[in-house]
Order: sequence, then C-alpha cells, then structure tokens
Amino acid sequence: MDNLEIRPLTARSVVLSTLLGVHPPRLPARVLVRVGDLFGIAEGTVRVALSRMVAAGDVVQSGGAYALTERLLERQARQDESRLLPAVPWDGDWEIAVITAERRPAADRAELRRAMSALRLAELREGTWLRPANLARARPDAVVRQCTFLTGRPEGDPAALAAALWDLDGWAATARGLDAALAGAAAMAERFTLAAAVLRHLVLDPLLPPALLPPGWPGTGLRDRYADFESEFARFLSDHVLL
Repeated sequence: MDNLEIRPLTARSVVLSTLLGVHPPRLPARVLVRVGDLFGIAEGTVRVALSRMVAAGDVVQSGGAYALTERLLERQARQDESRLLPAVPWDGDWEIAVITAERRPAADRAELRRAMSALRLAELREGTWLRPANLARARPDAVVRQCTFLTGRPEGDPAALAAALWDLDGWAATARGLDAALAGAAAMAERFTLAAAVLRHLVLDPLLPPALLPPGWPGTGLRDRYADFESEFARFLSDHVLL
C-alpha cells in the first residue's frame, strides 16, 4: 500500500463516501454521526463537517437529513457508471469530437475539458477528442455547444492508439495494488478508506472494449472486489448503525 495514494479518513470523507454509496443519497444526521463514531470521529466533528459541506454546496439539509447536491449527484452517477461494463457492442468505430466553437472564454474551455473527461474521451491533440464508440451516454450542453461529433476508424492499430491516449499500464498497476490492499485489509476503517480509493480509481477507467485492453486487465476483478465490500458495508451499517 506504500505506493498508493490513499487519502486520510476525515469527517468530510466519511460523510461524503457514505452518501455516495447509498441510493438515494440522503441520510439522517444521526446516522451520519453514528457512522463517524464507528471510525473514531467525534459527533461534534461530524456536525461541523456537515455544516461546512452545506456552506460549500456539497450537501443540502432538510428535515434533519442531508442529501447530495446536483454536482455531487453527477459524481455519483459517474461512479455508478464506472462500476458497470459497457453494454454497447463495439464494431470498431470511434467517436471523434472536434471543437468548432470560436472565441471561447476560459470558463467554457475549463467546463468543456471536465465534461470531455467525464465522457471518457481522450485528447489526441488540442481541439480533437476521441474514444471507441462503445459507450451510450448523454452529452452535456457544454459539449454540444462547442463540438461537432464524427464517427471514424483509425487506419493504424486501434490498440496502439488506445495505449497512446490512455496510460493503461499505469491504471492497471494501481488497480492491482488497490485490489491487493483491499483484499488484505481487516479493519473496517481501513477497508472503508481503501474502498473510497477504489471508487475514485474506477472513475478513471476509460472503459475500453476488451479487444483494446492489455492482457490481464484488472478492471473486472477490482469491480468485483468493490461489490463485495459494498455488500459487506451495507450489512455493517444495518448491524451497527441503522438500528
């Protein structure tokens, strides 16, 4: 685990990871306080974190319960998508986005870059983004306004193109490290922290067709490992929190 970037467990991370992991993402304050207590975080610390998260626009409070805001609902949707393998059969086509809007302010450029990454497109060169056409998802307005989309196929080796667009070896190495660390962790606090890191890493998976992946790709194994933890944590909450 020494080479993995694991964020420390804080009151905010416990609250956020717990809400991101439930559907719908809304829980009473007393439940979030008890979850914090399970990880040695004092009630006052959790409530301060909740107040700060409301002020920051991360959560909204109503009737004694806290729910994720629209921005973080989008993050939850990306996390949910990252845990599912693409359902669209790949026929070799690639989707290509060419930026055609002119005189874009810096805010629009930044918004577009975030949206392209969320769509799991990779930048071939400035103004041109692409990926295999094996994902079905809606394109946000920021993308529709600024881009023209085309469909095409590379003349060269598509697997080589994919390897040039994404650091597949780097992603796979981190995935294997996280998988091994989560498999070897015993304490719930450590497992919870590692599981949050697994989710963040799965969001970075480009979700490529199997034909374009290196041998021994660890994506499916990591998803299965997280699914096992999710079931375990649901039982943990039921036994120790949702009484």
